Amino acid sequence: MTTPRGARGAVPRHDDRRRSFPQVAPREAPDGRFAATWWGNAWVEALEDTALDPARLARGKAYAGRGHVDAITVTPGRVVAYVHGSRPRPYRTEIRMRTLGDDGWERFLDEATARPDHIAALLDKDVPHALEAVTGLLPAPGDLVPDCSCPDDGYPCKHAAALCYQAARLLDEDPFVLFLMRGRGEQELLAELTRRNAALSAAETTAAAPPMPTVPARAVFAAAERSGLPLPSPLPAPDRPGRPAVFPPDPHAPDPLALDLLASEAAVRAHAFLTTGHDPVAALTPWQDAVRLAAAHPGSGLTASTRALYRDLAYALDRTPTDLARAVAAWRQGGAAGLAVLEDPWDPPAGPFDRARPALIAADFPAFRPWRNRLSTDSLQLRLGRDGLWYGYESDAGREDWWPRGAPDHDPVGALTDLLGR
Repeated sequence: MTTPRGARGAVPRHDDRRRSFPQVAPREAPDGRFAATWWGNAWVEALEDTALDPARLARGKAYAGRGHVDAITVTPGRVVAYVHGSRPRPYRTEIRMRTLGDDGWERFLDEATARPDHIAALLDKDVPHALEAVTGLLPAPGDLVPDCSCPDDGYPCKHAAALCYQAARLLDEDPFVLFLMRGRGEQELLAELTRRNAALSAAETTAAAPPMPTVPARAVFAAAERSGLPLPSPLPAPDRPGRPAVFPPDPHAPDPLALDLLASEAAVRAHAFLTTGHDPVAALTPWQDAVRLAAAHPGSGLTASTRALYRDLAYALDRTPTDLARAVAAWRQGGAAGLAVLEDPWDPPAGPFDRARPALIAADFPAFRPWRNRLSTDSLQLRLGRDGLWYGYESDAGREDWWPRGAPDHDPVGALTDLLGR
């Protein structure tokens, strides 16, 4: 397959400083909080602490929950979307914020590369509190400036509030959206982090003491056996996993960021095995390990990196990205046990399964039909796992397209209640 080129033969460059996200499906926040991460909640609080009318905020939250916010576009210093209100024509709504200057980004990059765990956290789409403390990435009260084409002069109007709440969900999925709001694109930041990490590793290698002379282990054991002297005590385990090797960019080599992620995980597993004698990943099949890796990667297909990860892992194991996405949902629901519930129907013995239908009927859920370890309606399903937990599933009515939903529970009524969001 050839690479598309422009009129002068140049490869088109991806615009890393403009990202668009499709409309988020309607979804009410069961606890009233739209954000799940600390930085997503800080974003919401920055607007709520400045709002002059709590009633407009409440209507904006309801608008966001009912899916009134169309596709969102994020560029440095600006978040824009069309928001549907009471009139047929949607309103153009935006949230503006100040971008970070060069000094602020220097502080961020210096702090991020000072500790390997900070880089690992960013690659896992997590934001350490320490990075926010030194750079002020998150908006303070008054930093978010709403604007809307509607006639309401509230500060903010309900349309701007809805956009702000919906943007918090984007930040939950991918904190690099926040970095873009502050002025830097994801690839630009990752390239600079990789460059600085490589320079720091090279400096540490240069400054390190010369290597100590080595002795073959077999010679030490043989000498100890001949002399009857005890062997020396093992060296103490390091406090944390070591820094992975540096992989400089090479157009003919695999993605250096992917290699860094795998090397970091190998270091963590080696450290865990050294300190505990147990490797929880060793017993997994290649498919289970691929699902585990994908489940540890934040996001659900919103970002290009997540879509590429799902595509590559699925292709390597002769599965489809949809198969992997469904398996990831099961893994996030219940780990390896949740994946087994997705893929392995079984015949449970008499006991909890037989008692489930009377319990559901008593709770006014009479329509569930049994098959093996499953109880189903047209659109809801409960599956009994070998661990004794009930797992909730949903499908469009009339289709056998079941997806894991909700938290597992020892009580089938409890699992169904969580599935329905009651």
